[in-house]
Amino acid sequence: MLRRLVVFIFVFSFVILTGCGLETKTLTQFYEGDINKVSKIVILDGNTGYKKTIEDKKTIESFLSEIKDIKFIPDENQEARSGFNYAIGLYQNGVDDFSFGLTQINDHYYHTEPDIFLIVDNFYTNLDIKEE
Repeated sequence: MLRRLVVFIFVFSFVILTGCGLETKTLTQFYEGDINKVSKIVILDGNTGYKKTIEDKKTIESFLSEIKDIKFIPDENQEARSGFNYAIGLYQNGVDDFSFGLTQINDHYYHTEPDIFLIVDNFYTNLDIKEE
């Protein structure tokens, strides 16, 4: 009887834990609003502390089209980390609807395919907007 109870608890715990696993998602799947309604993007450079704010609709659409389908794949190691290269804030009507780091979304860590760092770094570097 005790053995059955132990087996039941083990199986139940295993089912619960496997059901709570992180899954691969795209930015569009993480973003709960309509990504096409983003009216402002703020990109913060974690290495310098400077940021650039984009409010031009065509530039926003161009950037989002480059990153919205990138796959965020959960890292096996979910231990806390410090520092970041870039953080991105997506705004609608002046409200920060969604912010994320290139390797962190909602307190979980990811790697991306393709590498989002290369895309964001190239975009930020070539963006003809003054850093704040």
